[in-house]
Amino acid sequence: MPDPSSVAAWNCLKRPVWLYDPQTGRKPYANPAALALFGAASLDALAARDFSARSPAIKARIRRLVDRTADGETVRERWTFFPHGQPVTAEATVSALTDEEGQLLLLFEAAPEDIPAEERRAAEALRHASAVISLFDGEGRRLFSNPAAFRAYGDAEENFACRFAEPAEGLAMLAAASRAPVSGLRAVLTRHGTRWHHMDARSVPDPVTGRPCVLLNEQDVTPRVEAELARSAAEQKATMAEARQRFLTEMSHELRTPLNAVLGFSRLLSEAGLDEVSTDQAQRIHVAGQGLVEVVNRMIADPMGEATAADAAKAVPAIMAAPDEPACGAGSAEVPLRALYVDDNDSNRTLIRAMLATMGIVCETADNGHAGVLAAAAGDWDVILMDIQMPVMCGVEATRRIRALDGLVAGTPIIALTANTLDAQIQTYVEAGMDDCVAKPVNMVELLTKTSHWGLSGRRETVASAGLSARA
Repeated sequence: MPDPSSVAAWNCLKRPVWLYDPQTGRKPYANPAALALFGAASLDALAARDFSARSPAIKARIRRLVDRTADGETVRERWTFFPHGQPVTAEATVSALTDEEGQLLLLFEAAPEDIPAEERRAAEALRHASAVISLFDGEGRRLFSNPAAFRAYGDAEENFACRFAEPAEGLAMLAAASRAPVSGLRAVLTRHGTRWHHMDARSVPDPVTGRPCVLLNEQDVTPRVEAELARSAAEQKATMAEARQRFLTEMSHELRTPLNAVLGFSRLLSEAGLDEVSTDQAQRIHVAGQGLVEVVNRMIADPMGEATAADAAKAVPAIMAAPDEPACGAGSAEVPLRALYVDDNDSNRTLIRAMLATMGIVCETADNGHAGVLAAAAGDWDVILMDIQMPVMCGVEATRRIRALDGLVAGTPIIALTANTLDAQIQTYVEAGMDDCVAKPVNMVELLTKTSHWGLSGRRETVASAGLSARA
């Protein structure tokens, strides 16, 4: 409590005077006029009431009063009180006072006013509105801000442009608003960090001076903007990933296809029994080709270290478990294995036929997926080798159509022979019905081993199915 002389003086005043404790929400003192204002029978009855700020708007007003009066400033503003539920509007002068225990109290001196009902309602609506509403003069100096504005920006006497993350945007909006209403989304600097506000600024007359000023209405739309930015970033990331996948696929195909021929034919020449000089030259070509493959692998390798088409240099793991028989031959001497190879590249077709011929495997070819489906349906094949990236019809679609054919041909083992060996691509081959995969550039041992294994498996299943049909 203040000293007794001050209390005695206040008790004699006709205008309401009271003390408010912002920490406890209590009124430890009120003069007789204040007791009448609040409809309290005694000081003890008033002190027992809880006047704690409950709404965000009132909490913000109390915090602002504490901040502004801490350095001795006196604040004048209109307040509406609700003693026993009945509104009473008063013009209050508020200052800070410290009691004998060092506790900060707010001293209110009020003069009741007879304010029109519509004006009182408008003032209360403005104070409790969630929108950030401020009034600036023509130079951008703040004249008024509602509690929501105080919660967002504090009570510093800031310039209009200082609210903006980019002050130049604020200056431009202030200048434009003096001519016509302007609105837009802006990044602003608040007490809680950078936020996104939708702003509406327009010129209005100052109700006190009549001079032109700018009314600024702001809505915090940060969650919506951040969600949109996150969605856009995710879409961009997906687009970049898709573009990167296309790049890797094209690079893998365009570089490894000719390298397949270089390595394959040089391998065949080096083992063809040529004279010593020619054999040495073929081996040098083969070694140089292998070095070029390593360069291509590094070019295509994922910079994050993930598995990519560069892994095609290894023996791609079998998609399904291969049969147990060792790759010791390609059928009996009387009935060699028959393979159908589908590829649009003539050099590849010639190379694979030559490689398979070293183990006595008979190989016929087709130059696109559609022709491959027709050849598969018309022939008696033990195994089908299928390129992926082809004109007319790709290898994946051709595989699906072969699996949909009638009869035993639908179960013929199919091996993908391709430079496109990303994990997602191999999964596509599995889903289409392929049994295994050989990466380009082709490793001859891997090709012969897998072709022999799957060819023997296909023949065994064909014979078993035919036997069952005969017994039936």
